[in-house]
Amino acid sequence: MSRLKLWLPLAAFAFFVGLAAYMLFTPRDTAVASALVGKQVPDFELPAASSARPGVSIADLTNGQPKLLNIWASWCVPCIAEAPQLETLESAGIPIVGVAIRDSGEDVDRFLDTHGNPYTRIGADDISQVQLSIGSSGVPETFVVDGSGTITYQHIGDIRPEHVPLLIEEWRKAGGR
Repeated sequence: MSRLKLWLPLAAFAFFVGLAAYMLFTPRDTAVASALVGKQVPDFELPAASSARPGVSIADLTNGQPKLLNIWASWCVPCIAEAPQLETLESAGIPIVGVAIRDSGEDVDRFLDTHGNPYTRIGADDISQVQLSIGSSGVPETFVVDGSGTITYQHIGDIRPEHVPLLIEEWRKAGGR
């Protein structure tokens, strides 16, 4: 009995060290699978968030042309970091529709003047209703939407330079040329 008392704590310690080593060296799956990929964007209509672009509605996402739907805000620091990548995507011919979350028109205009305006349209989502209805929980997030309004891909977080080729590929898979 006394030998068991001696070896049991050592065995428990060895088990936890082994488990910790396994967790440290096993690659994690950091991709978040969205429940809305493959589903239609819900019906919505948002007024313009900026004096520079018209508002957004579901009709803008169901006109046969695939787009990126970018959820962002002027108060969002990662949105500043992704602004150059959105310009790159827009330069590649990808139409980008924006939804500004809980923002003011003046702040949106100031952001666009400072960091560029890659958007064809920008809607004001003052109470995050559209944001929540499409499964977005933060800013920035970007969705690839095919020409019929179906979400085909969701990118969570800011778009970094290494993400641009993947988003172009996903847009092409959605029917973009």
